[in-house]
Amino acid sequence: MAALQVTFTWIAYAIVVALCMLVTATFVFIYQEPRERSPAVTTVSIVTLTSLLATVLLLPVDVALIASTSDPKLGRKKDWATPERVDSILLTLKIVYYALYSLDALLCLIVAPFTYFWYEEYEDTAEDSGGQSVGKRLWAALKYTLVFVALVVILFLVGFFAPIARDRKGKHWDLDYFKHLLAENHGERALTFALGLLITLGTILYVFYTASGIAILPISFIKSAPSISAPSLVASTASQLEINRERQRQLEGRSAGRSSLSAKDQRELEALVREERTLVRRQRLAAEASGEGRSWVIKAWAKTQAIFRPIKLLGGILLLLIFAIIWLSMLLTGIDKAKNSVCKHHCGYLLAHINVFNPVNWIFVNSARVFPLDYVIITLLVLIFFCSSVVGIATIGIRFLWVRIFQIRSGHTSPQALLMATVMLTLTVLAIDYSLVMIVAPQYATFGSQTICKNAPKNLILQPDCSKHPELVRPCSERSDSSVCTPTVVSTFLNRVMVNFPFFGVVCFWAQFVFLAVSLLILITALFRTPKLNEAQLDEDAEVAEEEGLLASAGRRFGATWEDITGKARTNQAGGAGRYGAAGGAPDARED
Repeated sequence: MAALQVTFTWIAYAIVVALCMLVTATFVFIYQEPRERSPAVTTVSIVTLTSLLATVLLLPVDVALIASTSDPKLGRKKDWATPERVDSILLTLKIVYYALYSLDALLCLIVAPFTYFWYEEYEDTAEDSGGQSVGKRLWAALKYTLVFVALVVILFLVGFFAPIARDRKGKHWDLDYFKHLLAENHGERALTFALGLLITLGTILYVFYTASGIAILPISFIKSAPSISAPSLVASTASQLEINRERQRQLEGRSAGRSSLSAKDQRELEALVREERTLVRRQRLAAEASGEGRSWVIKAWAKTQAIFRPIKLLGGILLLLIFAIIWLSMLLTGIDKAKNSVCKHHCGYLLAHINVFNPVNWIFVNSARVFPLDYVIITLLVLIFFCSSVVGIATIGIRFLWVRIFQIRSGHTSPQALLMATVMLTLTVLAIDYSLVMIVAPQYATFGSQTICKNAPKNLILQPDCSKHPELVRPCSERSDSSVCTPTVVSTFLNRVMVNFPFFGVVCFWAQFVFLAVSLLILITALFRTPKLNEAQLDEDAEVAEEEGLLASAGRRFGATWEDITGKARTNQAGGAGRYGAAGGAPDARED
């Protein structure tokens, strides 16, 4: 029975990883610029993001395998869970974790930079009539990548020789749980230091990009329904365009027989010319959105999108509710850690047993008893955080301070930008892993559904009968007997980082409060205000994006959805436009 459960758990994990590869491949192909698509960049991006998600989604496997050795009703190990069998499970998980973490670091610090320089060398020589051999491109890319190799070597050397924290105050250091965190060799110390540094760097990105995305994502779903349908927008734009051109003809007629127009008329004419260009683009984009003049596949896709708009609205409300629960859970755990951590800043505010009710943790601990229910929930949660990071990067762009280096947009992302976004997501997902394990659901991530009999002696033969006294059963904690309560591998690894290098733990812990503040501020801002673009600084693609945004303004009308489905506009919306305004509530977009 035990072997069957272990096999089923790993099969479920393989299926989820395959689905994650499909998700990452979809993300890469949606955001790539089709005309600049590079097989090397595409492959590296997909493999890197899949490896990252596989690392995070190993958590429920870890919890399920460790929890399978314990009987939650009796508060003791199962008969088959001998110390040798438990050690074998732990060893297998450690090997998989070390392999994935090492692969993540290799892809992020070596492979992605090499691919970036490889593509850059191709771009630099694309206009050269003679071209450049593969060997020369390879050597040129390796020269630049050697800098990153040197950084990796320095990073591991520092971790290998760096002194660990020696401040061991308090009786809790005598517990098996804390002693286990300190048992490590120099190789583990190097990997621990490297992982801690990468998590800390990722936390900086997590605080701004993921916090922004997790607040914007539900609002973008809720505001996805347009206030005016595509057919109505086509009709109203055509009416405005006719009025605009008629006014231009009137002004040009005034200049007949004169040397020039008055200053006032000249300014009005220039404004009308700019408005005409905007209306022409709007008309074209609205026609494309409704599938006019395009293949039946595009028309069918446009109508399908219109049909599913109410579902997106409900999905946005659901995401908003999930955001509220996650936000509250993180706040409660953060306060709990700050107040009740047994070692405070000396161990990165370690807390293996929560003292206040945490909604997310409660859901996971109870769902863990029915595997793979917890796997489904945590997969969805990880994808929410991942998609939020993508939305945050796409919204803010890749920046250095206030200077935008690359813009991430659907169908318009260059290979260089895609690789940089992949590296940023690598670091961000590592920070998400820390947040899930240490903040969002610490009890679940550390002990799962494991329990122990209250005041049970270490001799399991003399343990009280908890089947007759269920009130004696308590969730496992850091003070529980290690022969009964086995912490998960990922929690041990992350806690080891924070205990041996407390600086990383302090930074990552207090950054969670910054994350909560930033996400709440952006959510409130997004609810009541739609940001406006500075048209004077827009390039042609950005102008098109802004016009596409006209189809998703803040007002909500299910009538617009119905018109998009039927493809017919209401006659009272086609006319009645103001002199220069947009009919049906569409905003007036003018070029400077």
